[in-house]
Amino acid sequence: MSRGGKPKEHSDPERRCIVTGEVQPKAGLVRFVLGPDGMIYPDVAEKLPGRGIWITSDRAAIETAMKKGLFARAAKAPAKTPENLVEMVEQALASRVVDLISLERKAGKAVVGFEKVKGWLAEGRAKVLLQASDGSDRGKGKLWTPEGGRWFGCLTSQELGLAFGRDRAIHGALAAGGLTRRVIEDASRLAGLRKQDGGKSAMKDTKTA
Repeated sequence: MSRGGKPKEHSDPERRCIVTGEVQPKAGLVRFVLGPDGMIYPDVAEKLPGRGIWITSDRAAIETAMKKGLFARAAKAPAKTPENLVEMVEQALASRVVDLISLERKAGKAVVGFEKVKGWLAEGRAKVLLQASDGSDRGKGKLWTPEGGRWFGCLTSQELGLAFGRDRAIHGALAAGGLTRRVIEDASRLAGLRKQDGGKSAMKDTKTA
């Protein structure tokens, strides 16, 4: 099953990761802000006031920033980090991906179930294939990444089911347009934290679909 993507477009807004020093599209980074209480907070929606502190969406990178005091250095002020900061980011991203897929479903731009997903893939309607991380590899292997599209396996069957109003789900698909690009961006970040997308950090090629 292909995990390939498209080259990034240089028009994407870019930020520098405080851990790696690499400049890359925001879609591969998580924003943090220093609160008035001196605590660091994740801002996955990128809406909180204050100067943004950006880190590659990677568990090890965030943990390194915590251990080495890089948040305080970037903020140029004393900064405290919650012990469960990585888990806070992961949960926030998972919730956003589930909510966005749910909105796509209500708009008629998402389907769930093996046969419906296979049909969308065969018709060329699917631009994103979603498969539960705890689903059967044999079953998942019978479907394919849409041509010019994306595949994600970063949600559990319970999370994917929640997005589609079910107890569990293994296969889902999204059409192009609508909120699909936002799903791709946040799912890429989540995949980076959970290492369920070929062991890679958050992908930088989130323009597809």
